[in-house]
Amino acid sequence: MGSLETERTTTGWAARDPSGVLSPYTYTLRNTGPDDVFLKVISCGICHSDLHQVKNDLGMSNYPMVPGHEVVGDVVEVGSNVSKFKVGDTIGVGVVVGCCGSCTPCKSEEEQYCNKKIWSYNDVYKDGKPTQGGFAGTMVVDQKFVVKIPEGMAPEQAAPLLCAGVTVYSPLKHFGLKQSGLRGGILGLGGVGHMGVKIAKAMGHHVTVISSSERKKEEAMDHLRADDYLVSSDQTRMQELADSFDYIIDTIPVFHPLEPYLSLLKLNGKLILMGVINTPLQFLSPVVMLGRKTITGSFIGSMKETEEMLEFCREKGLTSTIEVVKMDYINTAIERLEKNDVRYRFVVDVAGSKLD
Repeated sequence: MGSLETERTTTGWAARDPSGVLSPYTYTLRNTGPDDVFLKVISCGICHSDLHQVKNDLGMSNYPMVPGHEVVGDVVEVGSNVSKFKVGDTIGVGVVVGCCGSCTPCKSEEEQYCNKKIWSYNDVYKDGKPTQGGFAGTMVVDQKFVVKIPEGMAPEQAAPLLCAGVTVYSPLKHFGLKQSGLRGGILGLGGVGHMGVKIAKAMGHHVTVISSSERKKEEAMDHLRADDYLVSSDQTRMQELADSFDYIIDTIPVFHPLEPYLSLLKLNGKLILMGVINTPLQFLSPVVMLGRKTITGSFIGSMKETEEMLEFCREKGLTSTIEVVKMDYINTAIERLEKNDVRYRFVVDVAGSKLD
């Protein structure tokens, strides 16, 4: 189907300033171009980076801003060049909605590392208009940045996988850490961390949740089926487990020392940073040098990896642990997220909410 002739509008919930308070906001969407997919949003997860963005924690926010980058919806219309998706398909949209297509990352199907990538919100699209995210009734997205949601996977379950799920899956694949029998640590048990436990366990890893207190031990061991639970202030156990992990996925989104966790890694072990932190982290170089250890980072995943991850989760029967809320609860949800008061991901029932 070709493009619509009349200008299209939609209503989302936008932040107007660094208070981060969201309220209804009506804006225009581009018409469906040849490579575009027009979707009606069903569900959208709330990520910790949404909190950073609406509050301008990184000093790069532009307002009005409609956040949301864990988007699941139904196809309403497709452009003339779109053959992979059809009207009625359930699809997903993640963090990135555009790239240059010609740089090394783009040519190697790692478009999330393109220096000219276009974020799904708080960015400017090729047409010069601001991008807006999934806390809205509808979106228009280039087909390259759309994935099909597997048959039988509930929209509210699929939404967090589009960020939290692929954020864990991508580095495990890239660094050759998918084989069974590895020993891994998950530092921080939030939206990304809980998916880290589930995905690593499904790969056959021995998984230890590392936390600052005993508060989440029962949840980690009984609900998520982690193999062990380590409190970082317990010096005896920290020493017992020194040099024992192949990798640690560090999901903590605030400043924290790295040395205690580097000491847990065995020779050639990897500390993989995933939390968006706006203050410098520090470590003593001998802690890294004397075990040839690696401090690295990873950013979401490619579209190809997102498709792989969704199929992996379908095969293994993995789901997100979520709390579904309506749009009129979103400001309360963001306040609770700031206090880590969620188990483990808020998902907004956009289709079932009154948006205006």
